[in-house]
Amino acid sequence: MTDRPTLKTILRAGGVILSALTTRTGTRTRRRLVAPTLIAMLVTGGAAVAYAAADSESKAVAATDRAAIEAIVRDYILEHPEIIPEAVKRLQAREAAAKIDENRAELETPYKGAWEGAERPRVTLVAFMDYACGYCRASLPDLQRLVKDNPDLRIVYHELPVITQGSAGAAKVSMLAAEAGKFTSFHQAMYAAGGVESDLVLKAAAKAGLDAAQAKAALGDSSRDEALMGNIRLAQALGGEGTPLFVVGDEMFNGQVGYDVLKAAIQKARDKG
Repeated sequence: MTDRPTLKTILRAGGVILSALTTRTGTRTRRRLVAPTLIAMLVTGGAAVAYAAADSESKAVAATDRAAIEAIVRDYILEHPEIIPEAVKRLQAREAAAKIDENRAELETPYKGAWEGAERPRVTLVAFMDYACGYCRASLPDLQRLVKDNPDLRIVYHELPVITQGSAGAAKVSMLAAEAGKFTSFHQAMYAAGGVESDLVLKAAAKAGLDAAQAKAALGDSSRDEALMGNIRLAQALGGEGTPLFVVGDEMFNGQVGYDVLKAAIQKARDKG
């Protein structure tokens, strides 16, 4: 009777698959990305592996059987290359979920009053935004609609001033507005202004009802720099690639992804509880 395959054999088969895939893609970057995915699929996906993990004393299979296993797996991958992007996507989703979970408390804790929606939320959507970002401005109606359509949703805003020098000044005045309980009014007025020049920021501040002298002083106030750097470090920890950056449940989205995508993510997070 032929012995069942050991974990070592399965991993060796993974190496054969990886070699074949590297030849097809021709890039070292692809190899680094695909390797852990395929090996993880082999390690976690089959009964043979489960047996190998449980039976540490199982004997090595015959060389002919090893070769047969490797050939079968290799041929399957070559005949069904469409599983590779799916596997990579799943790996990326798992990695993103792990990063989010590690930083969840900081992500979902707003700076003062920099949030809108439910006071006691069932679902929290985190939004990293820059007032100089056109995609952020274009996403604003979607966010407002999501708050209206989901009474159990809270949106937590984190200032991420990374586009222009004026972004930092606008972010600091936004933080002043959050401290004064006038964040939403300033947030909307700022995006309606269409720029981050000082005069536009101060006009938005006036429209939101902020004290003119305090708003002007906030433009260059270094006391809020550390909080802004904290937001930048947090976005970097998640692997964010710019603004807007959204986090909902265990999912992360870069760019103007639209109402429907965020709505689906909110429902998924709600269902997960």
